[in-house]
Amino acid sequence: MDIVYKKPTLLDIKNMQKLVKPEVDKGIILYRSDDEMAMNIRSYFVAELNKEIVGFCALQIYSIKLGEIRSLIVKDGLRGKNIGKNLITCIEKEGKELGVEELFSLTYERGFFEKLGYQEIDKDKLPEQKIWADCIKCKLFPICKEIAFIKAI
Repeated sequence: MDIVYKKPTLLDIKNMQKLVKPEVDKGIILYRSDDEMAMNIRSYFVAELNKEIVGFCALQIYSIKLGEIRSLIVKDGLRGKNIGKNLITCIEKEGKELGVEELFSLTYERGFFEKLGYQEIDKDKLPEQKIWADCIKCKLFPICKEIAFIKAI
């Protein structure tokens, strides 16, 4: 399986939205409009298999030292094949190049992030702007069962 990891273009947004829609509908991933994705297109990495987007995630910077891994998705049927792990590696590499010292993620996938060396933390240690910029838009807010993880990179 020859997966290509790269930065997407604006033309990829339609396919990215199609891939993430089932998880957005379940409330597992927060909805991002086409315009929001376009404004942040440089923060994303995509995984392509035979020119089809089969996964993506984004790096959101919160401070000089802290970034977030967000919107991680891998196509159903291709999970467990290291695509998510490799996308996280892309994010960690870019974060390190930018000078980020720590990355956090809010997730339901405890085992996945633990295998990658992330440590669970209390959500109250997350930047306040995360909660008020993103979490408040979630259909599950304020009763969220996501787990917060962090890792020094």
